[in-house]
Formats: sequence, structure tokens, C-alpha cells
Amino acid sequence: MKRSVFAGPYVVWMVLSTIAPLLFVVYFALTSASGAFTLNNLVKFVDPIYLGVLWRSLYLAFYCTVICLVIGYPAAYFLASKDFSKNQALFVLILLPMWMNFLLRTYAMMSMIEDTGMINNLLKWMGLEPLEMIGTEGAVLMGMVYNFVPFMILPIHTSLKKMDNRIIEAAEDLGAPPAQVFYRVVMPLSLPGVISGITMVFMPAVTTFAISRLLGSGNFFLFGDIIERQFLEANDWNFGSALSLVMMALILISMSLLNKADPKQEGSGAY
Repeated sequence: MKRSVFAGPYVVWMVLSTIAPLLFVVYFALTSASGAFTLNNLVKFVDPIYLGVLWRSLYLAFYCTVICLVIGYPAAYFLASKDFSKNQALFVLILLPMWMNFLLRTYAMMSMIEDTGMINNLLKWMGLEPLEMIGTEGAVLMGMVYNFVPFMILPIHTSLKKMDNRIIEAAEDLGAPPAQVFYRVVMPLSLPGVISGITMVFMPAVTTFAISRLLGSGNFFLFGDIIERQFLEANDWNFGSALSLVMMALILISMSLLNKADPKQEGSGAY
């Protein structure tokens, strides 16, 4: 029996769960409510309102990715170090939020930053003025970072753990100071993990809608919110599919740009 036969169930599943829905999205995006071919759905996207929402989604996702990288790389570096090899408690604490439901994590963040939440109660106890955080872009960005930072830490950690320590020891034996070893040896070798982490954070951040709805309190929308409303409230599947098609195109473009930084696809091993 050929080994390719064992891939049959996966191929069927991929066709039913991935390819077929994509074809439906393309069909609805390029047709009107009556089923006639049209490009009006894509033209409608050029409206300044939708472009503004897309821009907000992109820059919030960009800031989220940068903050997750700034937080995640040092954390992953420490977790992969020899000093940490015998203590796994912190690693479990980083993984623990990933075992919880996404909405539960968001509600937990919401209870911390709301007007009567833990942070404002602590500020009042210290005699300071409470902060109005809920319903702001800062709250949405905080929720994104909280939810997605483990997806930055894990691939970088995997990349660092796979690194051959003999290369680092050779650099040290040749007299390279610690800073030079890090910037010229460790960082280049961990780049596949960084690329993988950026992909795993930016993609869900730019398409999220639950975080903006809960932490943004409906004060502003992200692109995912607009798409959800077209399907569930406006019942305009054609325009919703066109917006989804635009988002898929942007994701494919960003992935192709990231692949140029990792042409050998070494970052895929960090998933």
C-alpha cells in the first residue's frame, strides 16, 4: 500500500474545511445578491471609512507585534538559558493562559482594567486618580499583547533551544565579548523563530474582533468587527466576503514578505 493513501483523510478534510470555504468566499465576493458577477463589492471597500478601519487594525497589530517581540525575546532567551534548565515553573506559567479559552482570557483582562477593576482599585488605595482604560485603543492593545505574547515566546524559545551551543562556545573561545556573541551569533541563529513568532502574532492580531468588542466597549471597530457585522447583522454576505478576500490578500502579502527573511522556511520548525 502506498504511503500517499494515508494522506487521503487529511486531503478530504482540507478540501472540505479550507478549499471549499475559500471558494465560497471568492464566489460571494465577486457576485451580487442576485448571483450576477460584479466588482462593486471590492470597489465599495475603497470607501474612506473602511480604509480607516483597516489602517487602525494594521497599526494596532503592528504595535502588538513589536511589544510582544520586545517582551517575548528576553523571556524566551531566559527560558532557553542553562540557568533555567532545572526550573520549569515559569515556563508552565507562560503556557497556562494558552490552555484557557480565548474569551475567558479577554474577560479576565476586562475585569482588571475596567473602571472598578483591580488596577483602578489599587490606584485608589495608593491615593492616585483612577485611569479610564476600558473603551480605549490602549485597552485593546493591552488585550492583544496579553493574549498573543505566548505565541511569540514559544517559537523563539524553540529556535534558541535547537541552537548548537558549540557555536556559542567557539565564539567565546575566540575572544568575542558576550554582547558580540549575542548580536552576531545568537540573534542571527534565532531569526527563524523570530519570523515565526511575528507571523503567529500579527496574523491573529490584525483579524481579531472579540478583543476590540469587549475591551473597546464598542467605541471603535477593527476590520474583523466590520466583517463580522456584515455576516451576522447586515446579512450582506457578498460585501463581507469581499472584505474577507481583501484581508486574505493582505495576509498573503505579509507572509510573502516574511518568507523573504526566512527563504529556507527554517522558522516553520518553531511552531
